[in-house]
Amino acid sequence: MPQYAKAMRPEDITRLFIERSNAGDADGVAALYAQDAVLAYPPGGQTVGREAIRALWAKVLANRPHFAPEEPLPTLVNGDVALTSTAPRDGAGARAQVVRRQPDGSWLRILDQPEFVTPEG
Repeated sequence: MPQYAKAMRPEDITRLFIERSNAGDADGVAALYAQDAVLAYPPGGQTVGREAIRALWAKVLANRPHFAPEEPLPTLVNGDVALTSTAPRDGAGARAQVVRRQPDGSWLRILDQPEFVTPEG
């Protein structure tokens, strides 16, 4: 995998994800995840491990979807773990990620919940 810019703040991961996704760069997207990361996708399922996540994103990005930036919610940090989240533009639920600080000070996603829909009332 080529060398990619690292997320030096938890909030950097979402920006890098959008840039790399819109460029169709599945390797670059996968580089944002820890080797043992868990992605809650496809809906109702899970994709486990960086290589499986890379393969999944390669399929998704083959259709050239466009990802627009979303308003970040406040990041919660506890030592070497942080919770990042955004409110989707359509107002349906939220997206949430748990990220872990790496030995070099950068951050990687370890848990990714890209779609969390609130139950209808």
